Amino acid sequence: MAKKFPIANQVRALREHKGNITQTELGEAVGVTRQTIAAIEQRRYSPSLETAFRIALFFQVGIEDVFNWDE
Repeated sequence: MAKKFPIANQVRALREHKGNITQTELGEAVGVTRQTIAAIEQRRYSPSLETAFRIALFFQVGIEDVFNWDE
């Protein structure tokens, strides 16, 4: 079983809320691959601080609205 990182996120919900944009579209917009977005959503990968901010800016929300510590 893949290790889950303690950073929970709302990336998938935000993608769906913004009109069902794809992981590929989000990845291209923030400079990462579709696989990276999938891994972030599944909590198999914690994004860099820069990527986390880019995701929040893309959705026009605060970073705390996208990511939170869930230990």
